[in-house]
Amino acid sequence: MLTDREVLSTFEMLKNEHLDVRTVTLGISLFDCADRDLKRFKKNIHDKISRLARNLVVTCDEVGVRYGIPIVNKRISVSPVAVAACPFSAGQMVEIAQTLDDTAREIGIDFIGGFSALVEKGMTTGDRALIEAIPEALTATERVCASVNVASTHAGINMDAVYLMGQTIKRAAHLTEKADGIACAKLCVFANIPQDVPFMAGAYLGVGEPDAVINVGVSGPGVVRKAIDRARAVNPKLDLGELSEIIKRTAFKVTRVGEIIGRQVARKLGVPFGVVDLSLAPTPNVGDSVGEIFQSLGLKSIGVPGSTAVLAMLNDAVKKGGAFASSYVGGLSGAFIPVSEDLNIAEAARKGHLTLEKLEAMTSVCSVGLDMVALPGEVSAETIAAIIADEMAIGVINKKTTATRLIPVPGKKAGEKAFFGGLLGEATIIKVADNGGSREFMSLGGRIPAPMQSLVN
Repeated sequence: MLTDREVLSTFEMLKNEHLDVRTVTLGISLFDCADRDLKRFKKNIHDKISRLARNLVVTCDEVGVRYGIPIVNKRISVSPVAVAACPFSAGQMVEIAQTLDDTAREIGIDFIGGFSALVEKGMTTGDRALIEAIPEALTATERVCASVNVASTHAGINMDAVYLMGQTIKRAAHLTEKADGIACAKLCVFANIPQDVPFMAGAYLGVGEPDAVINVGVSGPGVVRKAIDRARAVNPKLDLGELSEIIKRTAFKVTRVGEIIGRQVARKLGVPFGVVDLSLAPTPNVGDSVGEIFQSLGLKSIGVPGSTAVLAMLNDAVKKGGAFASSYVGGLSGAFIPVSEDLNIAEAARKGHLTLEKLEAMTSVCSVGLDMVALPGEVSAETIAAIIADEMAIGVINKKTTATRLIPVPGKKAGEKAFFGGLLGEATIIKVADNGGSREFMSLGGRIPAPMQSLVN
């Protein structure tokens, strides 16, 4: 039970500390839309999404006003298109992406996720067609997001798929070179992808999910930082164990807010409530940064020695507080460290505190991975694939989700800036050591076997 003081602190979070519900995402299954006729399939998915989601935006706005809690993004995730649309060619997949984009525009949402494939053990015809279509699909649309799961703890790492994704990312960047490779900002490569992620660009609705479901992503990095600052101002001698407890209690309150909002929206739409994703998701706004939390805990900047330890503590405290607040926790649930979407992290990269190697080390203890990392445009497809393979290995061995959102910026070099706009922000392009040094390794192909950790049945 919250005390009166804690209730008042929640109001303060709403008023001054950027507390909001970052996304309410309506998951919609497309499996009953399957049809071998492309025209009928596109009509089926348009009609189903329109029917279930036509009131999503207005409902979220009504609930947000009633509780005084902003719901920043209203989004949709759908079944993996590579499965629902498996008979179709790459060109037809692009048409399907355009239908999803048109439907999302009609409904008034900013992103729709699920242009996805799950290929950790191998690829079907539909998987290959979808991956081939990704560059053109993300170039031709504004709202469609894509994801490909290339590895899992139970299957190992599909290195042929990893190599293919390196080539796919290069082509997507080339097709959108006038916008600094923006198509790549809508493409995630995963290991151990959850089926209920509400955050873009990785959101999709898994095969074990209901026909329609509401999943919620909460935010609150500014709230956590303020809570730490207040506590240290009152008692400068607090140790890390005591500060961890403060983060945990803050995460509890943030999660309760998300669950209340999610259940209200689900009830009004007449669909089940799914999960709360506890992730601390920053924005490019001042005061809404994960990076600033590191400074509140005594580091000069995120990226300096000690950063991995702080991120581990932060991630653990957020999970513990959130798990106590809700019985239905899912998605990624932890701390995001997207370089371009967090003003403080982008600045740390500009000053050289954050390198690609340090970011990779930190992803071993956080929820996502190398997120919104701008790379020099000259980086080869083989090197991009090798970076992905390294990140997938961290996820597979540690039985956790990891992902990459890598953006090779055409025509630009390390130290220059890439501009993506809006919530995607801007970032200094990070140096990649030994570009081209992984070519022979990547040409070997095959599947890296699953580790011993997979033998748990």
